Amino acid sequence: MSASKAITAAILVIGDEILSGRTKDKNIGYIADYLTNLGIDLSEVRIVPDVMEEIVAALDALRARYTYVFTTGGIGPTHDDITADAVAQAFGVELYEDERIINAMLERIKPEDLNEARRRMARVPLGGDLVPNPVNKIPGFRIGNVITMAGVPMIMQAMLDSVAPTLETGVKLTMHAIDAGLPEGQYATPLGDIAKAHEGLSIGSYPSYVDGAFRNQIIVRGRDPQEVAATVGEIETMLADLRAKLKG
Repeated sequence: MSASKAITAAILVIGDEILSGRTKDKNIGYIADYLTNLGIDLSEVRIVPDVMEEIVAALDALRARYTYVFTTGGIGPTHDDITADAVAQAFGVELYEDERIINAMLERIKPEDLNEARRRMARVPLGGDLVPNPVNKIPGFRIGNVITMAGVPMIMQAMLDSVAPTLETGVKLTMHAIDAGLPEGQYATPLGDIAKAHEGLSIGSYPSYVDGAFRNQIIVRGRDPQEVAATVGEIETMLADLRAKLKG
């Protein structure tokens, strides 16, 4: 665990079916929660189509910026599953057929059913490591700081469990939620002043519509529990003062 630096991550979701709306992504929120619990800051999410140039450009940008890049989708047997090709191109290496993956397939299918389409799933960038997949035994892979996983949620989750013990982690965020009980316009200015005084914290206001009524919550996040607690106290005092003025 690193206490001296932030460990950051990005998610790259790959697939035309996500962008078209045909498939609803169920992985982003899961990965975000998972990484937060590890003390890894999810800093960016991108969704790109099954286009080689788009995937490579996104990979190059994200892997240079963040500690880890997690990709989901595009490692199946069909012609549009080009994530392995894109990762190999981004790293400037060749793909090879990993015998371990072939053997795992042959535990489930007959040798005569091992066609070219299935063999596509055994391709790994040279220099990459496998990410175990206990669900159907077809692994993902990892090269550099890029971790490539399946798009099917159950399989992706299993792969994430497999790779998690190998990740560098940071100090977990402390989070506190405050029910404002006031319209945002009434506390926006003093809340902004408090945020400026605590630049090491993340302070945000989040409106929602619950049970037929608007509700505003202020969320304070930070790695120093004492500073978070003190700032929450400042915000609660500020809100109490505003309510008292409105009543008076």
